[in-house]
Amino acid sequence: MELSRRNFFKILGVTGASVVAVKGKARAWESKAPPDPFGCLVDLTRCIGCRKCEQACNDVNALPKPDRSFDDLTILDTKRRPDEKTFTIVNRYYPGKIDERDQLIPTFVKIQCMHCQDPACVSACIAGALTKKENGTVHYNVSKCIGCRYCMVACPFEIPAYEYFNPITPKVMKCTFCFDRISKEGGQPGCATICPVEAITFGKRNTLLKLAKKRIKENPADYIDQIYGENEVGGTSWMYISGVPFEKIGFNKLPSEPMPKLSETVQHSLFSYLWSPIALYGILGGIMWAFRNNGDNTEIENNGGAR
Repeated sequence: MELSRRNFFKILGVTGASVVAVKGKARAWESKAPPDPFGCLVDLTRCIGCRKCEQACNDVNALPKPDRSFDDLTILDTKRRPDEKTFTIVNRYYPGKIDERDQLIPTFVKIQCMHCQDPACVSACIAGALTKKENGTVHYNVSKCIGCRYCMVACPFEIPAYEYFNPITPKVMKCTFCFDRISKEGGQPGCATICPVEAITFGKRNTLLKLAKKRIKENPADYIDQIYGENEVGGTSWMYISGVPFEKIGFNKLPSEPMPKLSETVQHSLFSYLWSPIALYGILGGIMWAFRNNGDNTEIENNGGAR
């Protein structure tokens, strides 16, 4: 068989048509986001970098005590990330704003799990250890975790950490959104209750969005016109307003589409029916067979025909 350019594109066309046909039959992707979960609004114009939220998080979650006291603000000289022993941290940035004394004005940023509306970590977890709850929490069930760490790779905010130091029963560690506390009537996350300047507001997500838009509208000189987390990766339960552009204070620029939308659509398209992978491998096998036979025919012709 001679695999000409025309024949090759014929096979390629059949392959594409087959995939499209399967995709047409596959179930369209649907958001699993709860309609109005709990959330937190962080007003970065109010945060003073006191690290009280870090201390409350440490106490509520019974985490190991840090090597340096929570009163030691020199730690803000170093950029940090949440890890297996610290679920939330505060970083300090100097984005360029200057006060009346020509001194740089710092912006303090609290970082923790964003508890996405359609979490990539939940979609990536093959064991069902991570789930999105109706109250807004991305909840972790250690009894189901198999330690694959796909959640760490999938997270667009690079949040989940792993207990590498614990070889027997390691866990994925991240902000719990104080699940047990907010599951009770009137309960709030520890960090939200302790903030001395009310930089963190806890409530229903839709209410927080209205509050954020109200502050921005009434004080346009104090805020940029953006709510980080309103649309990023489909929206998050933790949201921020700021007086400086978010890209200057460590926030990733992310698309508005939920991360699982593409990956799950591909999965549903290719594997919605049992025969889909078989058909796909059959088509690819046909292409390989065509190439092999074309090579055999060419060799016979170069040798002057079969003997």
